[in-house]
Amino acid sequence: MILEKIENRTAHAGIIGLGYVGLPLMVAIASAGFRTTGIDICPEKIERLKQGTSDVPDVPNTVLAPLITSGKIQVTTDFSVLEALDTVNICVPTPLREDRTPDMQYIVAAAEQTAQRLHSQQLIVLESTTYPGTTEEVVLSILNTPPHKNTPIQSLEVGRDFYLAYSPERIEPGNSTYYVTNTPKIIGGVTPTCTQVAKTFYAQFVNKIHTVSSSRTAEMVKLLENTFRSVNIGLINEVALICDRMDLDVWEIIDAAATKPFGFMPFYPGPGTGGHCIPVDPHYLSWKAQKYQYHARFIELASEINNEMPRYVVEKISHALNLQRKALNGSKLLILGIAYKKDVGDTRESPAIEVIRLILDKKAEFVYHDPYVSNFSLDSKTDYHSEPLTADLVQSADCVVILTDHGAVDYNWLVEHAQSVVDTRNATRRVQMGQEKIIKI
Repeated sequence: MILEKIENRTAHAGIIGLGYVGLPLMVAIASAGFRTTGIDICPEKIERLKQGTSDVPDVPNTVLAPLITSGKIQVTTDFSVLEALDTVNICVPTPLREDRTPDMQYIVAAAEQTAQRLHSQQLIVLESTTYPGTTEEVVLSILNTPPHKNTPIQSLEVGRDFYLAYSPERIEPGNSTYYVTNTPKIIGGVTPTCTQVAKTFYAQFVNKIHTVSSSRTAEMVKLLENTFRSVNIGLINEVALICDRMDLDVWEIIDAAATKPFGFMPFYPGPGTGGHCIPVDPHYLSWKAQKYQYHARFIELASEINNEMPRYVVEKISHALNLQRKALNGSKLLILGIAYKKDVGDTRESPAIEVIRLILDKKAEFVYHDPYVSNFSLDSKTDYHSEPLTADLVQSADCVVILTDHGAVDYNWLVEHAQSVVDTRNATRRVQMGQEKIIKI
C-alpha cells in the first residue's frame, strides 16, 4: 500500500515542472530520504540540473549538487518515468492569456501525461495556482479517461485505486525565513482518503500540515492569500496617489501607522505588482466568479489601480526631467532593477518591464543595472544587458529610476553621483545628502 511506502520513505516521488516551485519541492522531498525524479520539458534546464547547477536562487548549488551526485535526485524530459512513480506533484505554470483569462494548457498537458501512466496506489497532487474546481473538473476528468496503460481494468476509482489532492504552493522567491519545510502546508483531497494519503506524504518533510474539507477549498485558500495582497497593495497605491496630490509623504505616513500594534498591517506602494502570483491569481478568482454570475468589483478595481502604476512612474520621471529643463524624448535613463522584488532575479510580470516599454514609447533611451538579472528581452529581437554600476554610468544618466531596491546598492553613493533620482521603493529613505535630487512616488 502507498501509505506504508510513504511512511518508511521507500516511495518513489516525482515532480513535474522544475521552476521556482518544483525545484525547491524536489530538493525538500529528496532531503527527507525519498528517491526523487524531476521532469521538465526544457532540455537545457535538465542538462544544467544534471550538472548540479540550479537556476533557482532558493536552491543553492551546494545543496542540489550532492543530491544529484548521490542519485537521490534524477532529472529527465522523459515522461515515461511516471510509470515507476508512487507520487506525482504537478508544479507547472498557470499564466494568463492575453484576454486575462486562465491559461490551463500546462496543467492539462501534465495531467494527460500522468493519465497515460496512471496506476493503482499512486498519489497525484496539483500545486499550481489555479481557480476553485480545477483539480476535480480538469485533472480528475483527464485521469478518469480510460483506458490506462498500466492497469487491465477499464478505469481506476479516485480515493480507492489512486489518490488526488490539491496543495497550493507557498513559495516566495528570496525569502530566507520561510521555505518549503517550515511553511504550513494546506491540503485538500478529492475524497477524505485522498486528503489522508496526501497529508501523510507531506508530513514526511513539512513541519506543519493543515487539512481542509476539499480540493476546491484548498484552491480557494491560495487565491484568497494572494488576492488579499493584491487588494491591499491596490489600496496603498491609491493612497500614494492621493498623498501625491496633497503633497504628503506616503512612506512617512505608513511608518507612523505601522506603530499601531493591532488592526493595521503595513503594505507599501511601488511601480506595480510583479511575480507569478499577485498580478495573476486575482484574475483566476474574478474569472471563476463570473461563472457564478458575480462581478468581483473590488478585486478588479485593485488590479486596475496596480496596473496603472507604471504610467504614474513615467509621469514622475517626466517631472524629474522637467525640473532640469529636459524632455523625456531623447533623455538617457538609468533603470536600477529589473526584477519584480529586491534581491532576486525573477522578472515574471515585473512592472519594470512595462515602465521600460512606456519610456521607449516616449522616445527615451535607457540602460539598466541589476545584479541579479544579467540580461532580458522585450521581444524576440531586442536583448538588453546589465551594465556595471560605475560613477560614469550614473553621472551620464539624465535620471536614475529605482524600480527594484536591491540591497547590494549603496544608495548614498548613488544619489551623490546622480543628476536626479526617481525612487519608487523608498530605497533612499536613509540618504542624508542630496535629498533635493530625489523624487519619490
